Amino acid sequence: MAVIEERIEKDGKKKYRVKIRLKGYKPATATFSRRTDAKHWATQTEAAMRQGRYFQASGGEGKTLSDAIDRYIRD
Repeated sequence: MAVIEERIEKDGKKKYRVKIRLKGYKPATATFSRRTDAKHWATQTEAAMRQGRYFQASGGEGKTLSDAIDRYIRD
């Protein structure tokens, strides 16, 4: 289920934050300056999740510089 929140920054500009929570997936969030972009992203992302085509990009999550150096030396 996607939820779109309207947020107002200190300078008065509006931002729209989208949160998608779907069973079996980590919550997905994104921020947009236009509501139409937020709706489009929410629709596309939720559809991809339901069809099993959504994969979060978390390639560097939990990795350290030391891990990267060790891999560089090894490979």
